[in-house]
Amino acid sequence: MWWEHGLEPALTFERPSEDDLEPEGALALVTNSIKRAAISATAFVAAALAACPVTRADYAVLRSGVRLHITGYQQTGDRITLTVAGGTAEVAASDVVAIEPEEVFPANPAPAREVVTGPYASLIHSAASKHGVDETLIQRVIAAESNFNPRAVSRKDALGLMQLLPETAARYSVANVFDPEQNIDGGTRYLKDLLEQYQGNLPLALAAYNAGPDMVERYRGIPPFPETQSYVRRITAELARRKAHSKAARKPVQFGAVDRAYVNKNLQKIARKTTPATSARAALTAARTEAAPESAGLGLDQPRP
Repeated sequence: MWWEHGLEPALTFERPSEDDLEPEGALALVTNSIKRAAISATAFVAAALAACPVTRADYAVLRSGVRLHITGYQQTGDRITLTVAGGTAEVAASDVVAIEPEEVFPANPAPAREVVTGPYASLIHSAASKHGVDETLIQRVIAAESNFNPRAVSRKDALGLMQLLPETAARYSVANVFDPEQNIDGGTRYLKDLLEQYQGNLPLALAAYNAGPDMVERYRGIPPFPETQSYVRRITAELARRKAHSKAARKPVQFGAVDRAYVNKNLQKIARKTTPATSARAALTAARTEAAPESAGLGLDQPRP
């Protein structure tokens, strides 16, 4: 309420002067005073609402056992108004057993993405985050294209770490193809565009990166060039191997359920085989073994013929 937040209503009226007590002047004075009072009251209510803390969702537990999901409540005398989805509900205060806070469970943290290591790892990570391309994919393309040699030049004039052709470098505004940062950024953008062009089909995107999109279109798939086919096969196999290794490393070891089932099964088997006679015989053998441990297992406690 407003008094709990140290607020005081700003409803004030100015005392009229003797000159304002003419009939017309007095009426205007009263009208203006009422307007000023209304404005002051509006400002006061807005300040009071702003000062009230935001109420998080709770549960109202009724005497009947019903739990209502509420976002607020207010008690007036022997009645409580509950704010629920879609409106309010008024109940007797005696019908509300408790107001329980809603349990909030923090979301599980997302598994950490694999961060590549090795040459140009920070540049690869930056380009991957910027353009939404898998870091390992970028790294394996660089390894296959240039073996991490930033000055590599192919016989077809492909240049730098990701072997960009001059026209590809110009398309992605790579001013210096031998600059590792610019080359990786431009090659990553080109790789992303190919993945989008082939709707996420990685083998086709890799084939287009190596042999050119026109060859993929001509052969309606991976071109029959040994170099391109080997290129696609090596990169996809390495990505699959790393993915399987990463998944196996994160997979939790399953204990408990299988072990309990095994133990329960064997306990039931033992219980079925156990009879009063076998239990008594086992107890007698245990007692003899405890009394003469040195004779246990030697046949000395067997009855003589």
